[in-house]
Amino acid sequence: MEIPYTRDVRPDTGLYNAKVGIWLFLASEVMLFGALFSAYILLRVSAPPDLWPHGWLNLWWGTTNTLVLITSSITTVMAWASLKLNQFGKFKFYHACTVLLALTFAGIKSIEYHDKFVHYEIALTNGKFADGHMVPHENKLVRADDGTYSGYAVIKGHVVDKREELYDLKAKHHKTAGTEAQAEAAAKHSGHEAIRVEGSEIKAMSNYGPWHNTYTAIYFTLTGLHALHVLGGALVIGFLWGPGSKMWKTDPERFTNRVEVSGLFWHFVDLVWIFLFPVLYLL
Repeated sequence: MEIPYTRDVRPDTGLYNAKVGIWLFLASEVMLFGALFSAYILLRVSAPPDLWPHGWLNLWWGTTNTLVLITSSITTVMAWASLKLNQFGKFKFYHACTVLLALTFAGIKSIEYHDKFVHYEIALTNGKFADGHMVPHENKLVRADDGTYSGYAVIKGHVVDKREELYDLKAKHHKTAGTEAQAEAAAKHSGHEAIRVEGSEIKAMSNYGPWHNTYTAIYFTLTGLHALHVLGGALVIGFLWGPGSKMWKTDPERFTNRVEVSGLFWHFVDLVWIFLFPVLYLL
């Protein structure tokens, strides 16, 4: 038995079945990400003054990923339009571009994640804080069961007196140095001197993973969930580009509808990032 309304529109909705389904699914996605964005707003407004991190993310990587996703939205539209014009070869080209751009986005995001996992904040016994990237081959730290450390580690970073000073310095490092004071602070941070930290001097230490503080927790939750959507969308688009494209020979109109539905999901994924970028990278 043939499934109705896979090509023709339904008389009650004016849409074919797959488009009705994707709009209902996207409505649930709006509620999911809406709840997470609301959580971010509530966490931020309830944070103590001047203690919400700013400038912890690499603006250039974020901007590049924004351009990558915007370009991928264009290519997925061009792929669908090529099918409407009966140009299957162009569809294959544009859809392949969309998949490659999605993988590029995921690759850049993995670079950002890696940077956070090798970046450490170390509270010292003298009350100061050491902050920087761990030098792997010079990390000789051993953590005992009681939480104390022995040996030593080498980080490329700096030492500050207070955590507030550390947060302020990190923010100025990642912003464009528009004033002389900002330029001086950025230059000071960018030196990344090699600092040897003895295990006996460490009170506590943590990398900038999701467990570091509230900001990194919500950052990894939002961007991690979005990255899963990117990979899931890329998997579907890759299937339609590969094995799924055989339907073009047997039922081209239904195949075109499938490509359109996958494109709607992809546009939603791009739209979510358009909100994530300014919220996490700029504000």
